[in-house]
Amino acid sequence: MADTKRVLMVVTNHTKITDDHKTGLWLEEFAVPYNVFKERGYDVKVTSIKGGAVALDPNSIAEEKNAAWAEAEKELQHTAQLNRDDWQGFDAVFLPGGHGTMFDFPDNEALLHVLQQFAEEGKVIASVCHGPAGLVNVTYRDGTPLVKGKQVTAFTDAEEREMELDRHMPFLLESKIREKGAIFVSGDKWTDFSVRDGNLVTGQNPQSSRSTAEKTVEAIEHPA
Repeated sequence: MADTKRVLMVVTNHTKITDDHKTGLWLEEFAVPYNVFKERGYDVKVTSIKGGAVALDPNSIAEEKNAAWAEAEKELQHTAQLNRDDWQGFDAVFLPGGHGTMFDFPDNEALLHVLQQFAEEGKVIASVCHGPAGLVNVTYRDGTPLVKGKQVTAFTDAEEREMELDRHMPFLLESKIREKGAIFVSGDKWTDFSVRDGNLVTGQNPQSSRSTAEKTVEAIEHPA
């Protein structure tokens, strides 16, 4: 169908924080939004920074498989590598989190280009938890930071410290977003909190995966 909405999902390939602390994509933050988009009848393209099989953060894998996530997990076995042209033909881009994003999202040239094009075209940009790491260096063509003056949320510094991973991060996400001129907003630690500011949608943590995806749907179907 010509009017089928299309969503580009971009996930991390980074697999470790330290030699003894593995990381990757946080499964819930990918699978729940993926299912929300598929349930709406959207066409979803799954890409990653390097392409190929995507590693999951071990802490995001439940002992018992969630059958509802099976299709989403299968998509992660053979992702396409994100390229500069992936902004074309999509209505929205969605960045799930996982600590891996803190390492391979912020300075990836293809991702920065794709997100700048989405911003310039006024298309929906959405991310959850550590996914907003992909937004911190994005600017419009005139150099204005994407997040400047916008309400934005992400994994908070308090949540990072509670996990005792703050000292291993290249930067603290909340602090960096504030430095870029955003109006940072958040809910209580480990509770569902997401915010839409125009065509920019962000969620705070894994618990916010569904509400972030639902706000993304709202933004796609009712653009600012």
